[in-house]
Amino acid sequence: MAGPVVTKKSTAPPPAVSAADRLPQTAPVGPAGTGTGARRPGRLRAAWSMFGPAFVAAIAYVDPGNFATNIYAGAHTGYQLVWVVLAASILAMPIQYLSAKVGIVTGRTLPELCRERYPRPVLWCMWAQAELVAMATDLAEFIGAAIGLNLLFGVPLFTAGLITAAAAFLVLGLQTRGYRPFERAIAFLFVIVCAGFAYELFRIGPDTRATVGGLVPDLSGHGTVYLAAGIVGATVMPHIVYLHSALTTQRTQGNTAAEHCTALRYERCDIVIALGAAGAVNLVMLLIAAKLFHGTLSHEVTTIAQAHAELSTLVGGGAALAFAVALVAAGISSSSVGTYAGQVIMSGFLGLRLPLFARRGITMVPALAVLLAGADPTAVLVLSQVVLSLGIPFALVPLVLITGDSNVMGRFANPAWLTKGMWAATATITALNATLLYQQFLG
Repeated sequence: MAGPVVTKKSTAPPPAVSAADRLPQTAPVGPAGTGTGARRPGRLRAAWSMFGPAFVAAIAYVDPGNFATNIYAGAHTGYQLVWVVLAASILAMPIQYLSAKVGIVTGRTLPELCRERYPRPVLWCMWAQAELVAMATDLAEFIGAAIGLNLLFGVPLFTAGLITAAAAFLVLGLQTRGYRPFERAIAFLFVIVCAGFAYELFRIGPDTRATVGGLVPDLSGHGTVYLAAGIVGATVMPHIVYLHSALTTQRTQGNTAAEHCTALRYERCDIVIALGAAGAVNLVMLLIAAKLFHGTLSHEVTTIAQAHAELSTLVGGGAALAFAVALVAAGISSSSVGTYAGQVIMSGFLGLRLPLFARRGITMVPALAVLLAGADPTAVLVLSQVVLSLGIPFALVPLVLITGDSNVMGRFANPAWLTKGMWAATATITALNATLLYQQFLG
């Protein structure tokens, strides 16, 4: 009888394993030596996919209302309000970050969260003032683009308004292809605005000594508080506080704290780059107006058309052309963004939704009426920015309350120092608005 079969252990060497086989399928991302290099293309794509919301928000910070307010302020007060432009630009960054954080962490917009927290009468009041703000900014953006087309091609203002409407419809139509084409179009127009004022700065050059002198806070003088409120409204832009939370709701594919941390890190970079550039453009607007128009001419420059004409005379046709092209780009892009913000406001606060094109058609009627009536478009632009300033506290109060609530934000709730700082900023803007109202009606 045969005995059991004994299998002899092989002494052959194991098959060769390639270096690629020895690496894990997904190398961890981290410091040197942990596989970062293997994931670099993926990381770059992930970073690129996160950029965009702040550039959509930033276009509202250089809209035609900013042109009118900064140019009038520079021509009227010189460098006195440089500190207001700088302070408002810096303040806008944490405000927009908190709004973006709401969308990333909760997956909902700021108006939607307000609808969940507040009683219906309060919601209707919040919606009404937010719609008023959105209409004011839409008025400014629409009129500004029409002025730019008039300056470039000599088109009558009302006809230019109709052309602006058609262009805004085209930009809005990109949203039917997803959010990235819309963001890229807005970012492209934003770059045109930045390039235009970079050229102006290169041709004209700043007055460094006077600019530094303008960093000292000073609101003395007739009409200064009115202009300061307009600058703040044109820079902080309450309707964009609502919109930014909507732009970031789908920026993360998962729901983990680590993914939220990554998204927030990229969003901070997005905000610093986009809003930093927008703040620089606003500052250049005021510095150019202060250097060229304040105390140097026999007449006061009070309108965008006058500023364009004086740029052509004092600097040259290239500077005037860059100014007008930037104005058109700012008007068309910010008008489309304003319409999108209005949709977010209505659907968030009331749960109602109008098609974007229907909303665009409705909101352009007041602007066309102003152009048809022959009202001073620059004065309307400045007034619209003051209205925006009055609406800022109504956006900031719920933003600070919600982002500071750990029941909503979890571990991403604001730290105490940030909440206190935002309350201080809200109180300061409210005090500025109260001073303005007192001077206008009781002073």
